Amino acid sequence: MTDTLDTVFAALADPTRRAILSMLLEDDMAVTDVAEPFDISLAAISKHLTILTRAGLISQDKRGRVKWCKLEPDALRAASVWMQSFGQFDPVDLDDFEKFLKVELGD
Repeated sequence: MTDTLDTVFAALADPTRRAILSMLLEDDMAVTDVAEPFDISLAAISKHLTILTRAGLISQDKRGRVKWCKLEPDALRAASVWMQSFGQFDPVDLDDFEKFLKVELGD
Protein backbone atom coordinates (compact mmCIF):
# COMPACT_ATOMS: atom_id res chain seq x y z
CA MET A 1 0.00 0.00 0.00
CA THR A 2 2.89 2.39 0.74
CA ASP A 3 4.18 2.07 -2.82
CA THR A 4 0.72 2.86 -4.14
CA LEU A 5 0.40 5.90 -1.87
CA ASP A 6 3.86 7.09 -2.87
CA THR A 7 2.96 6.80 -6.54
CA VAL A 8 -0.37 8.61 -6.08
CA PHE A 9 1.13 11.44 -4.03
CA ALA A 10 4.04 11.81 -6.46
CA ALA A 11 1.56 12.11 -9.31
CA LEU A 12 -0.49 14.67 -7.36
CA ALA A 13 2.60 16.74 -6.52
CA ASP A 14 2.63 18.40 -9.93
CA PRO A 15 0.21 21.30 -10.59
CA THR A 16 -0.22 20.37 -14.26
CA ARG A 17 -1.30 16.87 -13.32
CA ARG A 18 -3.71 18.20 -10.69
CA ALA A 19 -5.18 20.52 -13.31
CA ILE A 20 -5.62 17.59 -15.69
CA LEU A 21 -7.46 15.63 -13.01
CA SER A 22 -9.74 18.60 -12.37
CA MET A 23 -10.53 18.80 -16.08
CA LEU A 24 -11.36 15.10 -16.17
CA LEU A 25 -13.86 15.53 -13.33
CA GLU A 26 -16.24 16.94 -15.93
CA ASP A 27 -16.02 14.15 -18.52
CA ASP A 28 -13.69 11.90 -20.49
CA MET A 29 -11.43 13.88 -22.79
CA ALA A 30 -9.31 13.26 -25.87
CA VAL A 31 -5.59 13.75 -25.27
CA THR A 32 -5.53 16.70 -27.65
CA ASP A 33 -8.34 18.36 -25.67
CA VAL A 34 -6.46 17.77 -22.43
CA ALA A 35 -3.39 19.44 -23.93
CA GLU A 36 -5.22 22.48 -25.32
CA PRO A 37 -5.24 24.79 -22.26
CA PHE A 38 -1.58 24.19 -21.44
CA ASP A 39 1.36 26.06 -22.89
CA ILE A 40 3.48 22.91 -23.17
CA SER A 41 4.06 20.37 -25.93
CA LEU A 42 1.83 17.41 -26.62
CA ALA A 43 4.81 15.19 -25.74
CA ALA A 44 5.02 16.82 -22.29
CA ILE A 45 1.28 16.30 -21.76
CA SER A 46 1.70 12.66 -22.78
CA LYS A 47 4.38 12.25 -20.09
CA HIS A 48 2.04 13.73 -17.48
CA LEU A 49 -0.73 11.38 -18.64
CA THR A 50 1.62 8.40 -18.39
CA ILE A 51 2.43 9.29 -14.79
CA LEU A 52 -1.27 9.68 -13.95
CA THR A 53 -2.01 6.35 -15.64
CA ARG A 54 0.77 4.53 -13.75
CA ALA A 55 -0.63 5.92 -10.51
CA GLY A 56 -4.04 4.56 -11.47
CA LEU A 57 -5.59 8.03 -11.33
CA ILE A 58 -6.68 7.91 -14.97
CA SER A 59 -7.14 5.30 -17.64
CA GLN A 60 -6.52 5.75 -21.35
CA ASP A 61 -8.14 3.93 -24.22
CA LYS A 62 -8.15 4.31 -27.95
CA ARG A 63 -11.46 4.96 -29.71
CA GLY A 64 -10.81 4.90 -33.41
CA ARG A 65 -7.81 7.12 -33.99
CA VAL A 66 -8.31 9.15 -30.85
CA LYS A 67 -6.81 8.39 -27.45
CA TRP A 68 -9.17 9.22 -24.59
CA CYS A 69 -8.51 9.84 -20.90
CA LYS A 70 -10.90 8.94 -18.10
CA LEU A 71 -10.67 9.80 -14.42
CA GLU A 72 -10.46 6.79 -12.09
CA PRO A 73 -11.74 8.26 -8.81
CA ASP A 74 -11.37 5.03 -6.83
CA ALA A 75 -7.61 5.37 -7.11
CA LEU A 76 -7.76 8.29 -4.68
CA ARG A 77 -9.63 6.26 -2.07
CA ALA A 78 -6.53 4.88 -0.31
CA ALA A 79 -4.92 8.32 -0.25
CA SER A 80 -8.12 9.86 1.08
CA VAL A 81 -8.44 7.24 3.84
CA TRP A 82 -4.81 7.79 4.78
CA MET A 83 -5.25 11.58 4.96
CA GLN A 84 -8.48 11.31 6.94
CA SER A 85 -6.63 9.42 9.65
CA PHE A 86 -4.98 12.73 10.51
CA GLY A 87 -8.37 14.39 11.01
CA GLN A 88 -8.35 13.36 14.65
CA PHE A 89 -6.10 16.31 15.50
CA ASP A 90 -7.47 19.74 16.26
CA PRO A 91 -6.66 22.39 13.66
CA VAL A 92 -3.82 24.71 14.59
CA ASP A 93 -4.79 28.28 15.42
CA LEU A 94 -2.16 30.16 13.45
CA ASP A 95 -2.64 33.42 15.39
CA ASP A 96 -1.93 31.65 18.67
CA PHE A 97 1.01 29.85 17.09
CA GLU A 98 2.44 33.16 15.88
CA LYS A 99 2.10 34.65 19.38
CA PHE A 100 3.82 31.58 20.83
CA LEU A 101 6.72 31.94 18.39
CA LYS A 102 7.13 35.65 19.20
CA VAL A 103 7.35 34.87 22.89
CA GLU A 104 9.72 31.93 22.42
CA LEU A 105 11.96 33.69 19.90
CA GLY A 106 11.87 37.01 21.71
CA ASP A 107 10.70 39.05 18.70
